[in-house]
Amino acid sequence: MAEAKVTKTTKTTKATKQKSAKLTPEEVIKYIEQMSVMELAKLVKELEARFEIKAAPMVASVAAGAPAAAPAAGEAPEEKDIFDVLLTSIGDKKIKVIKVVRELTNLGLKEAKDLVDNAPKPVKEGISKKEAEEIKAKFVDVGAQVELK
Repeated sequence: MAEAKVTKTTKTTKATKQKSAKLTPEEVIKYIEQMSVMELAKLVKELEARFEIKAAPMVASVAAGAPAAAPAAGEAPEEKDIFDVLLTSIGDKKIKVIKVVRELTNLGLKEAKDLVDNAPKPVKEGISKKEAEEIKAKFVDVGAQVELK
């Protein structure tokens, strides 16, 4: 009988150790890296349901931030340093415009065509003035009209 108690105690100790072992963030990341896209999507949905949250891209939360304060009277308005490039009109060279969109965004053919067909649409967001001007020049070269916001 004494042996039975020892075996039971040993099993309980092992189970307790397993439950109390914590995963490090690195271990969790390694585990996630090994998951397929479908498994990862399922995991995200389960986490959303369990914690009653909604996973949203960080870009959306940044874009929804508070608007910038208006400059006081008599002060020069601050020069904008972050721009969005908005394709407003594609002109008559649709294929060349699609090629420029693909070059700039790394979108697939269908996605680039959809963007061009549904103009006005943003092509790039949150970029520097210099990069926005370069992108605008590329579109103007193929006959498209672009607006910088």
